[in-house]
Amino acid sequence: MPALATDIALAELGDIAEIDVPLGPLTTYRVGGSADIFVRARSVDDLRRVAAAMGASDLPVLVVGRGSNLLVAERGFRGIALSLADMATDISIDVDRLVVTVGSAVLLPVLARRLASAGVGGFEWAVGVPGSIGGAVRMNAGGHGSDMSASLVDVEVFDLTTAEQATLSAADLGLRFRGSGLAPTTVVISARLQLAAGDPEAGQAELSEIVAWRRANQPGGQNAGSVFVNPVPGEVSAGRLIDEIGLRGLRLGSATVSDKHANFIQADEGGSSDDVRALMRIVADRVEAATGYALRSEIRLIGFDES
Repeated sequence: MPALATDIALAELGDIAEIDVPLGPLTTYRVGGSADIFVRARSVDDLRRVAAAMGASDLPVLVVGRGSNLLVAERGFRGIALSLADMATDISIDVDRLVVTVGSAVLLPVLARRLASAGVGGFEWAVGVPGSIGGAVRMNAGGHGSDMSASLVDVEVFDLTTAEQATLSAADLGLRFRGSGLAPTTVVISARLQLAAGDPEAGQAELSEIVAWRRANQPGGQNAGSVFVNPVPGEVSAGRLIDEIGLRGLRLGSATVSDKHANFIQADEGGSSDDVRALMRIVADRVEAATGYALRSEIRLIGFDES
């Protein structure tokens, strides 16, 4: 990062800024480099300071969230990384109206379990997704026959380009299969969900079934879940394509295509995110050459030199 841009940003951020903070440990891959500047926002005023720093320095901003969908290059992120983990953690459940308001830093499995215990149904699917509400909104996360768009009413956001706070309806988010129209500089603060009446005992049983299925069919360890979006949702599976051309178990350096699920790429402990990215390219290239399907990354790639 240019020294002048650094100085300008730090002058705006003051004591809420940290320097050269490793991002790898904040992701489920647990590999990758550092952010030049890191901010743990604790209020909307902190977000305003980040917006001022971004505007004054022209540095990019990365919202880290819970890091379950990020792969950070070994060279790191030349900008301001932002976490809301100390800010957006509230959960409010209106059992009578079956409306839930939840902070963007809340983990999906935590919310799924809280709702099932409270007799609120329709969110059980999220118990196996290791991300946060903010990230889930941004990528319209889903699984087991449902996704965020099924229950999302609206979101409270902060625009880092205008320093304005607003409420956006779900219809205005451009939600699609594993994606949305939210700009990278639009920070999700909270979400409001409309759910259904449920039975606590039945809800707990469904949670246990989903967790057991995940453990049986998906690997643990250092990964970020499915690497590639299914080319034709419900019809053509990225994992099946990778498996059918014999890439299960393929290794490059410290990265491996999982033996358990071919759409997962594992990183070794102490490994390299650059190895993971290089293996992703190899897998995508071989799948396209063999099948004609161009696989799209489901993982956000940060700091890599991309064409």
